[in-house]
Amino acid sequence: MSPDLPAILADIVAAAAAREERGTVASYIPELAKVDPGQFGIAIATADGRLIEGGDCDVGFSIQSISKVFALTLALGKVGDQLWERVGREPSGNAFNSIVQLEQEQGIPRNPFINAGAIVVADVNLGGHQPRVAIGEMLRFVRYLASDDSIAINEAVAASETATGFRNMALANYMRAFDNVRHPVDLVLGTYFHQCAMEMNCRQLALAGRYLMLDGRHPEGGRVVSSSRAKRINALMLTCGHYDASGDFAFRVGIPGKSGVGGGILAIVPGRASIAVWSPGLNENGNSQLGTQALEELARRTGWSVFSPPQDER
Repeated sequence: MSPDLPAILADIVAAAAAREERGTVASYIPELAKVDPGQFGIAIATADGRLIEGGDCDVGFSIQSISKVFALTLALGKVGDQLWERVGREPSGNAFNSIVQLEQEQGIPRNPFINAGAIVVADVNLGGHQPRVAIGEMLRFVRYLASDDSIAINEAVAASETATGFRNMALANYMRAFDNVRHPVDLVLGTYFHQCAMEMNCRQLALAGRYLMLDGRHPEGGRVVSSSRAKRINALMLTCGHYDASGDFAFRVGIPGKSGVGGGILAIVPGRASIAVWSPGLNENGNSQLGTQALEELARRTGWSVFSPPQDER
């Protein structure tokens, strides 16, 4: 029996509206500090072509580190498994912007979803071009995935990150010393900051994630990535997508997901759904507080954990 998704989402939106503790917005990026923490949106794109929405699902937000999923997909298309010579595939156990492990591990980031790993991915995607070329390629790719040409970069957020991103500058320069960043640091960071500043709403983000739900295929025809690559990207989202809280998210929710400090989370239920949830207040690990709670409730109500058998097999 299929879950009643409209009713479940209505309950989740009502519960989110009633919560007093909503987390704290990411104040270290000045533009993000301005966002109203009272907002909450959710959208689900299903494998059978439905789109179920609730709350502030049409309000645009900065996707931040969720962009790392799309950047990784592009980089794997450029260099394939050679990428793993420069970036690991293990959970970090540290904060998303930690520099400690880089020193211990000779400039090789633990995975492509922490900031250091995503900077290496941006270096790959830069590919000898100017940042505007790489940024344009990323934007065209995400528009194609979402079937929506209105998706754009929020230049104010990009400028805000550039002005305050000293920790990321340190990470990039440190890896440059190990020759794991090959382009000039300012060009790599220009690419990275702009991809993080991409603005989407929950509807657009859920649609953009459909290829990971559909075994690497675009729902409107054609293949985005191979089946095995889609599986591996989902695996990395499950094990590394929530930084040092990835294990807890797998334990509580059991769905591959990638969070961003803008308050968004993209979650994928292979073969079933691509889910986007957004609320800008973050918990102590830098993940959306209400978004995480919403996904935990959604997984409980639908039985959609990857660790559970399909409902019709119970």
